[in-house]
Amino acid sequence: MARGPRALLLALWALAALARPSSGSGEAGGGGWLRGGPAAAAVAEEERCTVERRADLTYAEFVQRYVRPESGHGGLGLERALGRVPACGRAVGPERGSFRRYAFVKPVILQGLTDNSRFRALCSRERLLTSFGDNIVRLSTANTYSYRKVDLPFQEYVEQLLHPQDPASLGNDTLYFFGDNNFTEWASLFRHYSPPPFHLLGTTPAYSFGIAGAGSGVPFHWHGPGFSEVIYGRKRWFLYPPEKTPEFHPNKTTLAWLQDTYPALAPLERPLECTIRAGEVLYFPDRWWHATLNLDTSVFISTFLG
Repeated sequence: MARGPRALLLALWALAALARPSSGSGEAGGGGWLRGGPAAAAVAEEERCTVERRADLTYAEFVQRYVRPESGHGGLGLERALGRVPACGRAVGPERGSFRRYAFVKPVILQGLTDNSRFRALCSRERLLTSFGDNIVRLSTANTYSYRKVDLPFQEYVEQLLHPQDPASLGNDTLYFFGDNNFTEWASLFRHYSPPPFHLLGTTPAYSFGIAGAGSGVPFHWHGPGFSEVIYGRKRWFLYPPEKTPEFHPNKTTLAWLQDTYPALAPLERPLECTIRAGEVLYFPDRWWHATLNLDTSVFISTFLG
């Protein structure tokens, strides 16, 4: 008989899989996404969040603390990052500056910058199924490179595939709804979303909307900078700076990495980590390695800055 952490995770997953969406759970709770019954989460939040949480951050401080000018730009670095002074030294408005010369320093959790209560209400399970149930959505495999894509109706995904992650499944066996959104079909929803007001000059924002089951996530990967907001549920993040490549297998899930690899990491080898809750926004810097793990059935939206 199997023993140890893997046996415990399998038992917890089996218990969670027996639960069904509670008919009494409405927008005031988990928007209908939380599962009723006594199911316990297979994973918990980190012991200590190692990413700063800020509820009073101004744009100027955001740039100063989380954006570092490259060497050799002198005292005008911050002003240029804010778009006030270009390379020629002439003051311009924020829309005229360029951000290409600046590197992004570290992640930060932003609180209270926007009010997305209307968007949150529209993202309840009942409302999304009513508005978009017949829409075809594109699912990706939950591995680092996401090679396989599957198209199926949104309602089928929610009712048949949106279940807790099986700890024994590989990434290419797990289908995940995130990104690949048809912006024309989902425009009526996205127009109600207010992204973080901190814009990085020289970039263009693009939304990626997702819904995923408890224990699911994407293993380590990297891309450009952006923001990720949780609408319902909780999402745990693990982050490494660009120069520190994490130890991971690209086809093993984040849940398997947390179970098999994370416990053996020395304190100095561990990533920055935090759990983002509903209404919070994580800023992830350019080219930082990161993996995600949904602690609940979660609804989330990212604003990528390309």
